[in-house]
Amino acid sequence: MQPFRRGRYRARLAETPEDIGAAQRLRWLCFVARNGAADDGLQIDADRLDDDCLHMLIELADTGQLVCCYRFLPLSGGSEIARSYSAQFYNLSALESFDGPMVEMGRFCIHPEFRDPDIIRTAWAAMTRHVDETGIEMLFGCSSFVGTEPEDHAEAFAMLKERHLAPRRWWPRVKAPKVFRFARALRLRKPDPKRAMAAMPPLLRSYLAMGGWVSDHAVVDPALRTMHVFTGVEIRAIPPARRKLLRAVSG
Repeated sequence: MQPFRRGRYRARLAETPEDIGAAQRLRWLCFVARNGAADDGLQIDADRLDDDCLHMLIELADTGQLVCCYRFLPLSGGSEIARSYSAQFYNLSALESFDGPMVEMGRFCIHPEFRDPDIIRTAWAAMTRHVDETGIEMLFGCSSFVGTEPEDHAEAFAMLKERHLAPRRWWPRVKAPKVFRFARALRLRKPDPKRAMAAMPPLLRSYLAMGGWVSDHAVVDPALRTMHVFTGVEIRAIPPARRKLLRAVSG
């Protein structure tokens, strides 16, 4: 993907070790320092998948300051899904039969000092370009809620249970040792849609607007002090109006 500018922001793929290091430092700020997670003193967030991923950077066009980043892992199809970050936490055997190109989107974060909604719009514009250029048929990843107390996220979980559970043919099953089975625990709870959507992480709201779906349980990550749900979007199932909007902002 060629770099492009949208308003104040420039989107580009990382090209150097220094680019990836900048992304890892921003991830540390968002996932470790900001969440109060245990710190090893290195002030970077890095793992073995970084070398296999492409890294998207959203910068202030005038200064080059990094304000948002995420990575994505290209897979030829479901037969490779065991390579993904998500497969550490979910039994994804149902998705092994998916027969089109896939990409796992992960480590999405926005600098805590920036609140401009155009940042996430630029990030999705960049992902839309990548999907269109490479023929991706499914986008998936983990969507994180800050905090590990289920009641803090109960309204959002109830909405996910009510309207956004995965199709049975792709159903992610339990693998992690500590999970909250919200579809079962909250089966009688009726969500308040306005409060529930306000409690959704911004990235997950974007997935859901595209027709995305989630696992029936959340994985508790005590190290990062988060709870996350597996999230998938089948590109061909994105509502036409939403697809048109995404392509308009990525053009």
